[in-house]
Amino acid sequence: MADQQAPSGPDLTQGVALSDFTGAMLLGHVGDEDVLLVRSGADIFAIDAHCSHYHGPLAEGLLEGETVHCPWHHACFDIRTGEATAAPAFNALAVWKVEREGDRIIVREKRAQPKLRVKGPVDAPGSIVIVGGGGAGFAAAEMLRRQDYRGSIVMLSGEAAPPVDRPNLSKDFLAGSAPEDWLPLKPDDFYRDAAIDLKLRTEVKSIDTGRRNVVLAGGETLAYDRLLLATGAEPVRLPIPGADQPHVHVLRTVDDCRAIIAAASGARRAVVIGASFIGLEVAASLRARQIEVHVVGLEQRPMERILGPEMGDFVRALHEEHGVVFHLGDTVTAIEGKRARLKSGPVLDADLVVVGVGVKPRLALAEAAGLAIDRGVTVDAYLETSVPGIYAAGDIARWPDPHSGETIRVEHWVVAERQGQTAARNMLGQREVFDAVPFFWSQHYDVPINYVGHAEQWDEIAVDGSIAGRDCVLRYKRGGRVLAVASIYRDLDSLKAEVAMERASA
Repeated sequence: MADQQAPSGPDLTQGVALSDFTGAMLLGHVGDEDVLLVRSGADIFAIDAHCSHYHGPLAEGLLEGETVHCPWHHACFDIRTGEATAAPAFNALAVWKVEREGDRIIVREKRAQPKLRVKGPVDAPGSIVIVGGGGAGFAAAEMLRRQDYRGSIVMLSGEAAPPVDRPNLSKDFLAGSAPEDWLPLKPDDFYRDAAIDLKLRTEVKSIDTGRRNVVLAGGETLAYDRLLLATGAEPVRLPIPGADQPHVHVLRTVDDCRAIIAAASGARRAVVIGASFIGLEVAASLRARQIEVHVVGLEQRPMERILGPEMGDFVRALHEEHGVVFHLGDTVTAIEGKRARLKSGPVLDADLVVVGVGVKPRLALAEAAGLAIDRGVTVDAYLETSVPGIYAAGDIARWPDPHSGETIRVEHWVVAERQGQTAARNMLGQREVFDAVPFFWSQHYDVPINYVGHAEQWDEIAVDGSIAGRDCVLRYKRGGRVLAVASIYRDLDSLKAEVAMERASA
């Protein structure tokens, strides 16, 4: 077992001089715990030094007012209370008592968790039903209780497991470097303690907007005063011969991931169909398990549509360095036993096939209920649909994005969770505009790619730094305006870009 890393910075129990605390944040320790001193105006606070999501180093993040932003995945925390104010973190940071003796700042002990600064319900409905067990649905249920909502919450999920950290399924967990207990967004007893009635393996057949109830597959009806649709998306399945065989998989749920891991245990060669984010993260994870991986994709460069040609070439080279073999500009036309036939003619051996060619939003419930649909469920700035009292969040929602000036729908995990949080507050009457800048991250071996904003089209990509050197920021512009920013190992620049976009559209 490796030795525990020594705590960082000065011993705060001995204090630091005010003259030594020259910046906004100072990393130190209390005993063996890293503690971050944070200055806001004349006040100084002490909080956990690591993000409660993936343990990101907050000292390397960004302080804006009384909010500290995590550099890794952009979670936000209130420095006064420790509250996780914006996903993907949900657990509060511990806070410490700060004392002053003359010109020294001393930290000795943790404080009781301060009372959260919440608005509470402006209009408290009697019952809220959430359809969906993913990030958006979970974030909404958790935020409702955090906002001191005391009515009924029923959460209907078609999945077999309680809500999990879905990005982990294609990254560390699939690669075998993360234990299963990292997956749940909250432990099972959270739902009982928070009085959230989580119903798993539950299919919703229809929504009666007139009677304000949902009808389950068994005929049971559940009444609601407010309804959140967070039905998410489902993987696209290829309509080719052999795609229904047991060694052909998609990846969306925990069960999907477990099935791939089980198949990988005896596999020598895998074929991944799809050369975008999910496909390539799966490829990297299977390479970590020492499986030969061939990636087949229609595009000429992986991820070019989102990241552009130069980043596409870099990502391809990175995967090739790790032994991945690409077959681009091609597709699989049939899976004949454990052989995948390509349109161009070659046949690839495949003990395991993973199809990652995208997802499609689950819109059937909303459409049948008469909600306005436009390549997604149409919502307003408050995430309310065309039917009053019904909200939508996550992969199905198409909302007016103040940053691009367009109505957009994106399939990003952090967006789904933040929309769930905003929808929760709005179901309580708080009238909060959803104006978060879209953000996602992707991991390829030891290379993280962060992306903020939304650019479906651009006429210029300005590169600062070196893509090949894995130290860069790319700005995607249209008409001179920055619509999105991608980065590799430029975490602070990524955060600053996000904040700048928020300010520009405020």
